[in-house]
Amino acid sequence: MGEEAEIRTAKEAADNDLILAFGRLQGAANRLEYVLGRALEEECGISHLVFEVLLILGRAGEPGLSMRAIAQEQVLTTGGATRLVDRMEAAGLVTRAESPEDRRGKLVRLTPQGEETVVRASLVHVENIKRHLVEPLPAADRERFAEDLRILSHTARDVLPRLP
Repeated sequence: MGEEAEIRTAKEAADNDLILAFGRLQGAANRLEYVLGRALEEECGISHLVFEVLLILGRAGEPGLSMRAIAQEQVLTTGGATRLVDRMEAAGLVTRAESPEDRRGKLVRLTPQGEETVVRASLVHVENIKRHLVEPLPAADRERFAEDLRILSHTARDVLPRLP
């Protein structure tokens, strides 16, 4: 898979090992996002994106995170993050508080309802991850696969442009 390949035709492009591998990765991620996201919506009433933001806020703890930090973590524009947090606040999942460092800034943090929602959704999500991501893999490969995903995620994150 690491060999240099000359691509002269559409067929050679379509059959290229690296292109095929990336396509499979992307296809698996998209399908899993759909299956697992749909389960979160049906069983918990939240989208996968809302779930991810709840996790980010749970990880951050007190005093919370700025809109810019949420946008950066989710690869959203600050406007997109603001609209998402507005919806989450209206649903009672998060609240905004004054920033101790910046009087003009607000920090977003979980409400008790947000905490309960992320815990309940996580229990559902873990079971679905086991069923759809872990169990299909050979047991001997699961740890290495998880580590490889971590490496790929961090490498991709590190080449993204930082928000101003």
